Amino acid sequence: MSESQAVIPFFIAKVGDDGTQVDAWPDQPLLVSLEQGGVDWPSSCRNGTCRTCIGVPAKGEVRYDMDWPGLSPEEKAEGCVLPCVAYPMSDLELEGSSI
Repeated sequence: MSESQAVIPFFIAKVGDDGTQVDAWPDQPLLVSLEQGGVDWPSSCRNGTCRTCIGVPAKGEVRYDMDWPGLSPEEKAEGCVLPCVAYPMSDLELEGSSI
């Protein structure tokens, strides 16, 4: 395989207390990867405004293609993420938010 045909690496996203994990692809929102892996993560709008999918990564990093959508300054400070518009940059451990 040539360098121009390199396979996009994926990350591992772990959710829940039971150790459920899925492949998390860097070129699609984390929520899509969770759903493809059979995880029933809460969601609604899919554009970062409703906040239904809010979570907190216990480990790992994400990036956004837009400025922090739908998160308050306090949520940003706590490290909350919106999986519907967050793209993984590393392996993740994601917890539901208690906010």
